[in-house]
Amino acid sequence: MLAKKSLKLVMFLVWAFILLFPMLAVKDGQFVWERLLKVMAVLTASGLLVLAYTSIPKRTLKPGFTGKGLPFRIPPKGIIAAGIVFALVFPWLTSNYARDVAINVLIYISLGLGLNIVVGLAGLLDLGYIAFYAVGAYTYALLNTHFGVPFWIALPIGCIISALAGTIIGYPTLKMRGDYLAIVTLGFGEIIRIVLNNWDKVTRGPNGILGIKAPGVFYPTIGEGGIHFAHFYMKNLFWLYYLILVIAVIVMVSVYRLNTSRIGRAWMAVREDETAAELTGIHTTRMKLWAYILGSIFAGFAGAFFAAKVRYVNPSSFVFLESALVLCIVVLGGMGSIPGILLGAAAIIVLPEVFRDLELYRMAAFGGAMTLMMVFRPEGLIPAKPRKPDDEGEGKVSLSEEGARAHG
Repeated sequence: MLAKKSLKLVMFLVWAFILLFPMLAVKDGQFVWERLLKVMAVLTASGLLVLAYTSIPKRTLKPGFTGKGLPFRIPPKGIIAAGIVFALVFPWLTSNYARDVAINVLIYISLGLGLNIVVGLAGLLDLGYIAFYAVGAYTYALLNTHFGVPFWIALPIGCIISALAGTIIGYPTLKMRGDYLAIVTLGFGEIIRIVLNNWDKVTRGPNGILGIKAPGVFYPTIGEGGIHFAHFYMKNLFWLYYLILVIAVIVMVSVYRLNTSRIGRAWMAVREDETAAELTGIHTTRMKLWAYILGSIFAGFAGAFFAAKVRYVNPSSFVFLESALVLCIVVLGGMGSIPGILLGAAAIIVLPEVFRDLELYRMAAFGGAMTLMMVFRPEGLIPAKPRKPDDEGEGKVSLSEEGARAHG
């Protein structure tokens, strides 16, 4: 068995060498071996570590946080605590460039978690999800530039309008299934983008909307005459990082609570077999509409923050490629898995930055990395664990009882 795995590792390294040679070793007609040797050294070391880990006898392994066997025990609370500490100190230890990348990761985490409700939990293939992101962004942009509405008031308004858009567009389309639903949602996403592009009087068309103000906060100061309140705009990436971190945490906790609720179980019943779920009493159209509405609310959250961060929006920021990118995060991370979405968003956003030195070959290397991940982890980087009947301490619940609860 070890010889077979070693042979696979050698074949992989040869394949990687052939693939990377024209990208890294040839520059301006000359051979430059340094970068290629560094990458090959990293790949070889990683391969040897994986080979050593997979060669450990299974009886010596203990159950880890991923549900797979690990040679050591990692308590979930310890991982969460370490993640919180890392997230809080990150902007103090890094440059503006790293903060900007981290902000993008957190925006896509919020989007990925919202789409995870629609695709991962309810099993609805939505190819126009980025339209709700655009609705949230344009809502804040229009309210702020025309009426001077501050970010904190525009944020819930953007979520409500995104939810209304999800309801108005979603209700007549969610009776469809499978490929037809995907085509309709794709069309909805394009309709929103084309409207934004052509409604010059309101959205200023392709020129976009300039002059959006950053989020502001009041803080107490002591001066002549006692305590006064000063106003501060969060223009710096340092403060914007903490703002999107709070938004991402709120979205994360909300999705976790929904996932473990009765509605979450009804969504999973619809995902597994819609006909069977309907026969057990679950109002499938209502459940799918709730998934669509809640997913659009989280996209509205992220969209309003995006407009406040960039302070400029135009339709080119909300193309189909963005919807595909968010869908990749959900599929790559593991459908229905919150830790998987976090890891998937980090991989999708950070890897292109890691490969930036490859210049023209950057996206080719990124595509190769994605392909490798899907080959070795076809169910996602951290697939969702199967739910136990007595989860949340509610005892065993039959599908018909769940349907009656969700229906009522």
